[in-house]
Order: sequence, then structure tokens, then C-alpha cells
Amino acid sequence: MTAITPPAALLIIDMQTGINHPRLGPRNNPEAELRMLELLAAWRLAGHPVVHVRHISRDPGSVFWPGQSGCEFQPAFAPRAGEALFEKHVPDAFCHTGLEQWLHARGIGRVVIVGVITNNSVEASARSAGNLGFDTVVVADACFTFDQPDLQGRVWSAQDVHTLSLANLAMDYARILDTAQVLDAS
Repeated sequence: MTAITPPAALLIIDMQTGINHPRLGPRNNPEAELRMLELLAAWRLAGHPVVHVRHISRDPGSVFWPGQSGCEFQPAFAPRAGEALFEKHVPDAFCHTGLEQWLHARGIGRVVIVGVITNNSVEASARSAGNLGFDTVVVADACFTFDQPDLQGRVWSAQDVHTLSLANLAMDYARILDTAQVLDAS
């Protein structure tokens, strides 16, 4: 049990119905939701803390704009009684949400992050978690992203964007593991 030792909170980032909107384009990791559900089931079975993070956008054009279909959780990822729920208005799950204080109040020093979008909310949240001193793991096969154009108009594949984002996180902020490694260690 060297990779993940209790207490570790599972942070599930932005698993809302809007993330499936076709306008977001091609994505990677088609089995990411299955990996997330494996981890969620393991956490629930063990009685470890589960934290759901929902994005409530300030942009009326967002798939996460409040009051429209897209803001609600996907049914498989709906919080259960006793599981924490935090709402955010920016990509970072720690920014003005109370998440850091909630974790500290419960003596939780480790977070395991899954969800979407790898290079946006997952990366922003993992960077903050690492900077705040949490032992942070991002589960590579339980996150996904979308094709992304750069500032010169070149479109990068979702897999390339995902891989580079995880490489950035691995430099200073988080350990990058896959679902099997996390489950073997928990």
C-alpha cells in the first residue's frame, strides 16, 4: 500500500451531462467513465470519502450554464447521502469552494482525482491540491479531454492534449497512476 493509503478522498470532477454535448468534439479515453465507476465503487465499499465537484458556469454559452440540461450530474455519478458536494465557478475545485477546509477538518491529506476535462478542471484542481500540500494522484485512465486548437489554429488530438497535461502535472503537482495501480494500493 505505498501508492494510496487511507484516508484518501476521491474527487470526481464535473461528471455532468453537459460533458457529453457533441459540440465539445472528439475525445480520448472512451472507457474513462468505466474506470471512474470502478474507483467510485471501491471507495464506497471501503467507506472512504467521496467528493463530487460540479461546475456552475458564469458563461451563458457553456454546457454547464445553470438552469439548462447539462448542469445536472450524470445519473451514474450522482452523489449519495453522506458524500460531499462542492460547486465551482472556475476550473479549480479549490478556488472559493471550501474544499481545502473540508479536507483539513477531516484529516484528509490525500486526494485521488478523476473526471473532466484533463487539461482544464482536472489539471487546475490537481495543481492547487499539490500546491496546498495534499498528496495528489491523478488517475490517467479515469480522465478525458477533447481535441484542442492552439493559438495558431493547429488542432491537437485529445490524446496528445491529455498526455501533455498529465506530463505537466507529473513534474511538480501530482503522481500519475492508472486505475489498476490505485485499486491495488488501496
